[in-house]
Amino acid sequence: MLVGVCDFPGSYAFPPAGYGGIERWLWAVAVGARTAGADVHLIGPGWLADLEDQWVRKPVRLEDITAGSLAERDLKSAGYDLLVVGHEYPSRPAWARTWRELDCDVATFQHSPTFQHTPTAFDGDRSRLYCYSPEMVERYAAHNPTAELAVHLGLDEEEPPAVKGRDLVWLGRIDEDKAPHLAVRAAQILGRRIRIVGPVFDEDYVRRYERTFAADHVEWVGELGGEAKTASIAEGSVFVYTYARNYVEAGAAVFGESLRAGTPIAALTWRDGTCAQAALCDRTGATVVADPAADDESAAHALAKAIERASVLDHFEVQATGFARFDPASHFKAMAAL
Repeated sequence: MLVGVCDFPGSYAFPPAGYGGIERWLWAVAVGARTAGADVHLIGPGWLADLEDQWVRKPVRLEDITAGSLAERDLKSAGYDLLVVGHEYPSRPAWARTWRELDCDVATFQHSPTFQHTPTAFDGDRSRLYCYSPEMVERYAAHNPTAELAVHLGLDEEEPPAVKGRDLVWLGRIDEDKAPHLAVRAAQILGRRIRIVGPVFDEDYVRRYERTFAADHVEWVGELGGEAKTASIAEGSVFVYTYARNYVEAGAAVFGESLRAGTPIAALTWRDGTCAQAALCDRTGATVVADPAADDESAAHALAKAIERASVLDHFEVQATGFARFDPASHFKAMAAL
């Protein structure tokens, strides 16, 4: 089977070291496809040039290819069975035109809760859309989506053997949507220290909760990548997951990252059917559904109880379950309909 994994014109490198959503997912699919025995071509100029020693690179994007050109003939002669792409591509007319010329399947994962696809982008057979949670499947029901947990990988992020960590850890982009102030308050309620890992995306948000974030039990780590990022998760006793009431999480990478590192998760949600409930079970974490009408203090207390439940879980079982549930090769086979 020949698989083309297409890059995405974003701001992160391919594969990324640390952050990125679509980028980390595409790299995981490429690694998973190769592990599953497929031949893999990395299509697009965004892939790092030093990958050429071990991967076939085709530094062209399908939407830039002219009909009948040498580039089109080269891709067509390769004989791709499947293209794996960022979620927007099948709705781009120029990209879809070249894809139809290649006469192969296409699969993508929905990484945005708001992007609107064209009505004919997916048929559920040769063009397939995958969604993380029941909530996302419902939002994109018109496109015949399939429920599937996403796997994400970054450079040099191999997980060490599980250990029972010490402090709480929260990781992600720091902004209103991700609401880390709720994790900080929950840690304070429990008298626990918490490390905040990630880049600040919203300075106004940080200033608004300045007193919360400046508390003595909070350690600001900043943005990490590679081994340091993985270690920051693995050394945590519980990973604390939060988001804002009005935000829809399409499928956070942190669930797979934390479980594969052996760190159980305490997740705050505001409704049923979210990606937290899709990713977690009683062996890997504790999820609480807070009332969206309740204030932040009530939500933080509910989250604190979830942290206490997650704290007693076995880190070795969490890691074993994480490796099984977020396995790149198994994820590729599901995406490829094998």
